[in-house]
Amino acid sequence: MAYSLSSVKAIIPVGGEAVRLRPLTYENSKATVRLLNRPLIEHTLVELTRQGIKEIIFGVKGYVNYKSLFDYYKEGIGFSARYGVNPRVHFKYMPRYDSSGNADAVRVCLEYYDVKEDFFVVQGDNVFCMNLKRVLEYHRKNRAFMTVVLKEVENVEDFGVAALKKGRIEKFVEKPKKEEAPSNLANTGIYVISPEIRSVFKSKEFEPMIKEGKMDFGKDVIPYLISSGYKVMGYVSRSLWFDVGTPERYLETMKVMMKKLGAEGLKAFRIKNGKDIFVQGTSPDSRKRRATIKNMYEKGELDLEGEVLIGRHASIGNGTKIVNSNVDNFTVIGESVQIEGSTVMDRSVIGDYAFIKDSILGRHVEVKSFKEKPTRIERSVIADDVTIGEGSELVEVKVAPHRTISSGSKLYSTTIV
Repeated sequence: MAYSLSSVKAIIPVGGEAVRLRPLTYENSKATVRLLNRPLIEHTLVELTRQGIKEIIFGVKGYVNYKSLFDYYKEGIGFSARYGVNPRVHFKYMPRYDSSGNADAVRVCLEYYDVKEDFFVVQGDNVFCMNLKRVLEYHRKNRAFMTVVLKEVENVEDFGVAALKKGRIEKFVEKPKKEEAPSNLANTGIYVISPEIRSVFKSKEFEPMIKEGKMDFGKDVIPYLISSGYKVMGYVSRSLWFDVGTPERYLETMKVMMKKLGAEGLKAFRIKNGKDIFVQGTSPDSRKRRATIKNMYEKGELDLEGEVLIGRHASIGNGTKIVNSNVDNFTVIGESVQIEGSTVMDRSVIGDYAFIKDSILGRHVEVKSFKEKPTRIERSVIADDVTIGEGSELVEVKVAPHRTISSGSKLYSTTIV
């Protein structure tokens, strides 16, 4: 039986301080940190709506998370127009209730919006390409109370890990030591849940968990449901899925998704057949700039290798080399710059002869650099609106927003707050 997702709701819990992605998240919700020239959560929203889901509820906690999401997406009209979603998607938001954990946010949303059918829960910091209809079909075929989408991983210590018997989860351990992990099947944070969970949340047995704030799906709710005899199934997926929880995973996701999404998914133009080199923009000025970049590339004045995405209205100087990297909108890159395995977010300026490798540069960053005093940045994370003086060298450094790094600074394995 084929299932339609048009009547299925999705709840996206967005809470917490995203400590592992700091300093990018000091002033921004992790959900709106830019990835491939759009907010991180937009990749999830596109995937959900592409498969037919039309009602998405944000289980937001905290001022920064709410403001970041609501100010950008509002009720979904602009998003629907941008991606041609018709009839349009409806974005709804959790009212301002105190909540403790992602499951508590879901609990509040279920009651407030009176959800009475099977629903999806998807985490706001995940990027995935997965057939959700198959997950829903599996859930209903097995008459499951909850279905957890699982994925084989190498590093089990960062995830909740499940042990299966005939598809049913018998044991679930949150972030186990490698030698104590019951399997290598990690919790992706993608669930299908029966609306009957509302009764569980209201039960006397569950009251202590709510009072004590033990309302995280992985740590608390899934183990509780399993131990209480509820049928929790595991759906093992081989589809693409990323937990964008750290700078290293961010950069890995960036590289893989550039290749996976291609020109159509990136809403960009491939400037050479057979090469994953993309430039965005459709306005007259963007078309001129794209033609300039293509011409420079064909003449050998610009070296682009591997997977490269260049945003709208970007300007790039002669002799620059960009490898497996993302350059965002309105960015100015000088001459003889080298960028490898990195992302440079929108409206940043990179001076001549700068070297940037395996790093994330936030929005409105200025890297001062010139031939006599080149600046070098490696394995570092630079937050929004930072200025880095010429001749500086930053290796494994994190810099908080609005800071200025003096010219000639030599910084290694440190955090500037």
